[in-house]
Amino acid sequence: MSISRTLETFLDEHAVAYQLVHHPHSDSASRSAEAAHIPGDEVAKAVLLVEEDGQYRLAIVPATRRVKLGRLHRLLGEHVGLATEDEVAGVFADCERGAIPALGPAFGLDTLVDESLLEQHHVYLEAGDHECLVRLREPDFRYLLGQPRRGQFSAHV
Repeated sequence: MSISRTLETFLDEHAVAYQLVHHPHSDSASRSAEAAHIPGDEVAKAVLLVEEDGQYRLAIVPATRRVKLGRLHRLLGEHVGLATEDEVAGVFADCERGAIPALGPAFGLDTLVDESLLEQHHVYLEAGDHECLVRLREPDFRYLLGQPRRGQFSAHV
């Protein structure tokens, strides 16, 4: 596998240009950046959140940053928590465990994006496995996200 079918279909339906960037196996977004020789600020890391009512939402931050739940609580006005590995596997069924593509709309998820990621010229995201990234121009990434809630809810690792 190199790209999840769900993600590939979404990209093709929206007719955006993208490139697949293959790299040695890695176990996190920051290690994918390292393996692909890409600045970590350009790699989008996706974090699946679960709301109090059981609904899921995707938070996207650069690989060099981590989600700060307190900031998210203030931004949303409600409490959210991190989804379990089993929940992540269920939502992203056609992806390898832990390789979450940072495009919530492709998977029917409301999305939050950290402002710091939108300062890049290109954005790379997991393709759905641990050996491939999708490279998008930042305007195409914004287009694919639709109208996500934006804010500053991360801090450098």
